[in-house]
Amino acid sequence: MRTTAPRPGPASLTGYGRLLLVAVALIGAVLGSVLAAAAPADAHAALTGSDPKQGAVVDKAPAQVSLSFSEKVAMSDGSVRVLDPAGKRVDTGKTSDLGSNAYGVKLKPGLPDGTFTVAYQVVSADSHPISGAFTFSIGAPSDTKVSLSDQEVGGGLVGALYGFARYVSYAGFTIVVGGAAFVLGCWQRGAGVRPLQRLVVGGWLSLTGATLVMLLLRAPYTGSGKLGDAFDLAKLGDVLQTKTGAALVSRLLLLAAAALFIAVLFGAYERREDAKEKRDLAFGLAIGGSVVAIGIAATWALAEHASTGIQAGIAMPVDVLHLLAVAAWLGGLAALLLCLYRAPMIDAGAVRRFSRVAFASVVTLAATGLYQSWRQVGSWTALVETRYGQLLLVKIGLVVVLVGVASVSRRWTGRIAGEAGGMAPEAAAAAVVEQRTSTKKKKPVAVAHSSKTGVSAEVEATAHDKRAAQLARQQAAMDSAREKRIRDADPHRSGLRRSVFAEAGVAVVLLAVTTILTSTEPGRTEEEAKNASSTSAQQPAGPVKIKIPFDTGGQDGKGAVRLELTPGRTGSNDLHVFANRPNGSAFDIPEVKVSFTLKSKDLGPLPVAPDRIATGHWSASGVQIPMAGKWQVKVTVRTSDIDQVTLDKNVQIG
Repeated sequence: MRTTAPRPGPASLTGYGRLLLVAVALIGAVLGSVLAAAAPADAHAALTGSDPKQGAVVDKAPAQVSLSFSEKVAMSDGSVRVLDPAGKRVDTGKTSDLGSNAYGVKLKPGLPDGTFTVAYQVVSADSHPISGAFTFSIGAPSDTKVSLSDQEVGGGLVGALYGFARYVSYAGFTIVVGGAAFVLGCWQRGAGVRPLQRLVVGGWLSLTGATLVMLLLRAPYTGSGKLGDAFDLAKLGDVLQTKTGAALVSRLLLLAAAALFIAVLFGAYERREDAKEKRDLAFGLAIGGSVVAIGIAATWALAEHASTGIQAGIAMPVDVLHLLAVAAWLGGLAALLLCLYRAPMIDAGAVRRFSRVAFASVVTLAATGLYQSWRQVGSWTALVETRYGQLLLVKIGLVVVLVGVASVSRRWTGRIAGEAGGMAPEAAAAAVVEQRTSTKKKKPVAVAHSSKTGVSAEVEATAHDKRAAQLARQQAAMDSAREKRIRDADPHRSGLRRSVFAEAGVAVVLLAVTTILTSTEPGRTEEEAKNASSTSAQQPAGPVKIKIPFDTGGQDGKGAVRLELTPGRTGSNDLHVFANRPNGSAFDIPEVKVSFTLKSKDLGPLPVAPDRIATGHWSASGVQIPMAGKWQVKVTVRTSDIDQVTLDKNVQIG
């Protein structure tokens, strides 16, 4: 049997050197597209606003607390808790969907003044748990006894186990799909190689086990964080009702079909001797295996980042294609590495075919990565300042390194092919072993004639058979050792093994970074949440309300005025002024004047003359606030013909 490594040539389109150039060019296109993106895309949910707002001080207790998120979230009763200064719950526990990604929880009546804590724990549409807390005050801020855990939802031991299972599931999918594709598409004789069989079966077992672990850990991962809840059947039933639970169960069902595929590939297919039957079975396995692989990849696309945000109908099939390309490249690389170390008779044609598969995979990865980057990042700022963008840069760097190392492997393959008329040392070793085997088969077997009969002859024959079997094993071991010495003595073969081993090492790190990316808030969403929080911080909590005591110095000249500017934003507002005596009754004073001045812009004073509506109540409509800023509000109160006072207070408007 002669096997030769692929020969290099200038016309070769499957070389790793050319693959490197194309990959680098397309990765550059990915970065360029990131800058061009401008449309908003939602993925990993983030809190974008609340009412009352974080840190707000309100005059009276609100009827409910509402929270707004960047995308739709899964929220159940108890997902939002409102705690009073003593740490007691003051919400009714019933959450409601207010529309536009906003959710509310009713508060109990008769709440005291002080600082209240709002804690929330929800699950975003892309399956990730989100938690946080903020405070607001009624009347005036106060001390609070509320102590929330520093551990974020999805963290701790359960979070670590879930993250590890997520990594193992990606690795298992890569190995089982890529390994099977390597056998069917690159080296069909590998179906009979025991190490390859173990690799693919190991990938299947890893993916199946990791999926089961994720299904059990899902409830504590998104909820209590207690490992014991993994075995709570009631909570497991709740998980099965969610999108992620359905995806995990679907993956397990598809893995059952994958088990049948593997059994046929390494069983019936490997034993087929008729070329036509084998070809037909290979075609059927390729079709069936592709359908199962697409289905398993879709379980990720349907439950994670690709299923949310803009163009989800396009993003999900693109994500499936991305996962399959990763599996074909990195899983096939793992199979090739195993063959180089454990299966020395690998055909040169298999290496060439895998080169073409790797080239197509890198092109596919670059194209799909371009689209995914457009959706998840969207700007230079997000690319360099958010954790998601930084991880994406690391991933791109690892891909460049991986393709660069692959080009080195290609050169080693070319050098092997250039030796001794194209016959590589492992091919020569194979020829020696084949010649020895043929000689053994042709060697006549001497038949011993013994005068002994009965039991003695039978014992002698048994001993002879054992001795022959022992000699055969020794000869096989000698042949294997000699073949290994010849193979390992070749520096080019050793160089190829080292470079492919380096590829596999980089691939392991690349897969780890990819796993972290799937659980990281996308850069675009993180920036949108920051912008929303910044805008929210600049805006007052509802209408602007001011209360100022006054004393005009005359008889019956003491009291207080209260102003309400609604809605308290730039543009047109309604102004209400209330005057009260010290005992709280309405104060019917003769005149009230109001003006607004924005000193930072040299704007104003803008006078307002409210009309008397009732005893102690004046109103003005259409009060224009031209721009946001810290305005000085002046109020002139006249209690008699000669007694008046002008008061002022600075307040943020808009």
